[in-house]
Amino acid sequence: MAEKIPVRKTLSSARRSRVSASLESAGDIRAGALALRRLCPVMRRVHDTIGDPVLRRHPAGFEGLARIVVGQQLSIASAAAIWERTARAVDPFDPETLLAQDDVTLRSAGLSQGKMRTLRAAAANIRSGALVLDADMPDADLFEALVGVSGIGPWTADIYMLFCLGRTDGFAAGDLALQIAAQRAFEFEARPSSGELMALAERWRPWRGVAAHLLWAFYAHQRVSR
Repeated sequence: MAEKIPVRKTLSSARRSRVSASLESAGDIRAGALALRRLCPVMRRVHDTIGDPVLRRHPAGFEGLARIVVGQQLSIASAAAIWERTARAVDPFDPETLLAQDDVTLRSAGLSQGKMRTLRAAAANIRSGALVLDADMPDADLFEALVGVSGIGPWTADIYMLFCLGRTDGFAAGDLALQIAAQRAFEFEARPSSGELMALAERWRPWRGVAAHLLWAFYAHQRVSR
C-alpha cells in the first residue's frame, strides 16, 4: 500500500503555479489512455478490460459547480431528477436568480438545507467577486478559492476542475468510487485512503484525469459483472 502523505503537500511549486491542459474530446481521452498504458501496467489491464472511457464534461461556471453540489451523495438518477427541477426553478441559472429564490422554492426542487446553504454561499461569493471561476487560474489557486466557500470541500473542488474544466491532470482522491476501483485494480487488501490514492496517482501524471475516467469506468464495469 502506498505510504500515507498529505494530499496537497505533494505538489511541487512548479505544479502549484501552473494551469493544466484540458480534456476536450474522445481523442484526448484516447491519447491519455495510450500514455497511461506505457506508464502503468495496472492501467494497461484496466484499459484492456473497459476500453476508452467516455469523456465526462459539465458546463463551467456557476451552473456547473451547482450541478456538482446538487448531485453529491446521490445516485445518478436521483441527481439528474433533482438537478432538472432545480434548473427549472432557477431560470436563468445565475447567482442573482439563485439568491432570489426562497427556501420553499428550492426545497420543492428536492434540495436539502445543506445544499441550499452551499449554493447560496457560492452564489454570494461569485456576486461579491470573492470567487472567480476562471479556467485560466492556476490549479492550486482555483482549488483554494473553491474550498474557501462554506460547504465546498476538496471533493467538490476536484470534481469541478475535472468535469467542468476538463483538467487533464485533475484527480479526486477523496472519491469513494475511485478508491474502490483502485483497490480492485491493484488487488489491495484494503481500500486506499485519500492520501494513499493521491500518492499512488503520482505515477499517472500528467494524465491523472484520464486515469480517473478509466477507474470510474472500471468501477461501473465491476459493479455490473459482480
